[in-house]
Amino acid sequence: MNQISPTQWTQYEEQGYLHLGRVLDDQELHALQQRIDEIMLGTAPLDYDRMLMQLDSTTGDYKDMPPQTNGHKGATLNYRKIQDLELDPLFFAYMQKPLMQEICAHVYGDQTPVASFRAMFMNKPAGFGTLLPWHQDRWSHLDRDPLITVWTALDPATIANGCVKVIPGSHRNGLLNPDHPSGFVTAEQSAHFLRHAAPLDLELDAGEAVLLHNWLLHSSDTNRTTIARRAFSVCYMDANTVCRNGQPYPVIFGAGAL
Repeated sequence: MNQISPTQWTQYEEQGYLHLGRVLDDQELHALQQRIDEIMLGTAPLDYDRMLMQLDSTTGDYKDMPPQTNGHKGATLNYRKIQDLELDPLFFAYMQKPLMQEICAHVYGDQTPVASFRAMFMNKPAGFGTLLPWHQDRWSHLDRDPLITVWTALDPATIANGCVKVIPGSHRNGLLNPDHPSGFVTAEQSAHFLRHAAPLDLELDAGEAVLLHNWLLHSSDTNRTTIARRAFSVCYMDANTVCRNGQPYPVIFGAGAL
């Protein structure tokens, strides 16, 4: 997909998600697959002390996940999350694709500088993976909520290996649990929505992407297959957003871009 039609934008506004189709060609996909494995194994020429990294749980239970801290955690392909990938030139080039710029201009306005709240690798290692409970993506330490995430499959994302599942249209209900700092909803709230709408599995081929509204309820299961479910997830934000602890965020489009 090179641009998004008005009809597709209407679908996104109603459903809270939009399939973007194939956004990486074979060469680009292979390069990102190889690079993320190099990063996990510690052989990429990056400053790991600036990167937030987290190993996967061994139980599949969210509460058993190891802490997220800066620095390499050892040469293994069993990472769950790696953030700050804008520091890597290959991932940063993908973040700046014209399609991403078009999406950000439509959502935030073509005169608004856009930053990356987080550019992160999300992984469900073969045979493992952590169950992610129902939640909305939001962060209470910001003065405004980032609105969009582009989620790109680096491997086929299937029901069996823990693809993202969503409740279409749920973003239109606003923030469901605004007092939770990370957007997780209560069991009663998720049960209410599941009684009224069937969850949709966002299965993707490697190299395909989906645009997500950050308030769309979503979750994902463990990986029950022999292949990893690797993905690159970028949350784009208004660069004028103020973080209450003073943390700056890298500008991707507009004045002051990296």
